[in-house]
Amino acid sequence: MLLEAGRTRAEIAPWLIELARETPRMVVGFDFCFSYPEWFVRGELGLQSAPEFWRLVSETHGERWLSRRAADDPERDPRFWGKPHKRPPQFSGEHLYRMLRATDIDCKILSHIPEAERAARVKGITPKSVFQIGGSGSVGTASLRGMPTLLALQAAGFRIWPFDQPALACATPRPLVVEMYTRLMTGAVHKANPVARAAYLARRRDPASADFDPRYRALPRPVLSRARASEDAFDALVSSMVMAARRSSFAALPVPRDPAHRIEGWTWAPEL
Repeated sequence: MLLEAGRTRAEIAPWLIELARETPRMVVGFDFCFSYPEWFVRGELGLQSAPEFWRLVSETHGERWLSRRAADDPERDPRFWGKPHKRPPQFSGEHLYRMLRATDIDCKILSHIPEAERAARVKGITPKSVFQIGGSGSVGTASLRGMPTLLALQAAGFRIWPFDQPALACATPRPLVVEMYTRLMTGAVHKANPVARAAYLARRRDPASADFDPRYRALPRPVLSRARASEDAFDALVSSMVMAARRSSFAALPVPRDPAHRIEGWTWAPEL
């Protein structure tokens, strides 16, 4: 296994496209939102698909939404919030749900967990809104700047789930891209703390631990060292291990039952 960094956002798509020529059955996980709520994409913008939205973001709207930050800017869309702007009233109180996609809400409340266990299980793994483009946890910035990469990969033949059906098991396989939320992979560990990261990895390698996973004992020392040293590397390693353990499931990912998910997207999770 390799664990590396250093490529710019502009370099990622060409690198993956080249890599796919040798490994067409590969699965790529990106830790950003692949779309926005349906009421915004279809209702406000009049678009009928996520790729149409990616194109709009790539060509005009993405950087405009991100750059129009001054409170007195007449072209600023107040729905895009975050430092220095507070969350707008239309996303507060009883309207809080409007800033989240269905998959964000699903991750947020983890409805399959019994009520008695829910508070402990969701602590530290609450997803943010894709409308947040400033301050801690501003997933909107990474999402808007990542969507052009999705557009480039789809044009090169990659399947972007759930907007495209997986084609890993076909005679002519195509690489697959899924949206991930790394907190669902790691659980409620204090990832920003190098001591906590090291302790997590140690538990994974300890046969006496309830968290023991023998695959972690096979990891090279440089990989473990990088994961201890960097929160991003830690996220990448743990997520890759989760994906590898469930690699057989990616070829049979379901088509969403709700047509809205074809616009909003869906977060891949181990329990899917």
